[in-house]
Amino acid sequence: MAFASILRKSANSLAPLAIRLTRVQRNYHSCIFTALNHGFQSQQTTVNRYFHNTLHFSTAVGAKKPSSDESLIRVIESEIQCAEESDEHDQVEEAPSGFPFEIEDTPGLQTVTLRREYDGELITVTVHMPDLVTGEEQEGDEDYEDDSEKPTRSNIPLVVNISKKDSPSLEFSCTAFPDEITIDSLSVRNPDSEDQLAYEGPDFHDLDENLQKAFHKFLEIRGIKPSTTNYLHEYMINKDSREYLQWLKNLKKFVEE
Repeated sequence: MAFASILRKSANSLAPLAIRLTRVQRNYHSCIFTALNHGFQSQQTTVNRYFHNTLHFSTAVGAKKPSSDESLIRVIESEIQCAEESDEHDQVEEAPSGFPFEIEDTPGLQTVTLRREYDGELITVTVHMPDLVTGEEQEGDEDYEDDSEKPTRSNIPLVVNISKKDSPSLEFSCTAFPDEITIDSLSVRNPDSEDQLAYEGPDFHDLDENLQKAFHKFLEIRGIKPSTTNYLHEYMINKDSREYLQWLKNLKKFVEE
């Protein structure tokens, strides 16, 4: 009995201690959870605050153009104004009487295509932008004894292709000067051949002089003559002005976006 009484007293004395220990453990786990939760929330707040500021900073940068872009836009606008004040960008040259070709002019391209049919032949002429030379560069021509030493004159490059049905075609590379057309090269093109090493023929200027004159007459009969190329010279100058103006506007649009 005495031993049982001692056990009850011990149990009664240990119970409060166990309860206190349990409370301490609970409080300890509660503190750890609270600290972890607080740390997580603190980190989350820091991360959110960081991204919030970062996004705000990016938006602020994107909203304002750099000063270099603004300067570029002003220069482009000034150039557009100068181009619009010229008389060439909106001129439309009327074709001369008897002009034998149909003109295909696609905006944005640097070439113009002429087409016509002549005695069973299809004639296609690709006209490139003019190579302009100012009057100052042409001064002093009289000081040159050899024509080959003269400064380059204003000209337009031409590629003339003359084809017949189911036959090879002739392709002339020409340069049209004011009141004069020169043939730079002549080749025979086979439409069914993909051989890039096909014989191109001799240098045109090495041909017999009579043969050269005959080919010039051959082209003249088909409409490749000074009256045609002089008109094309003016036409291509106007096209060059139109394309330049549109090019400037495209540049401005890109920089502004």
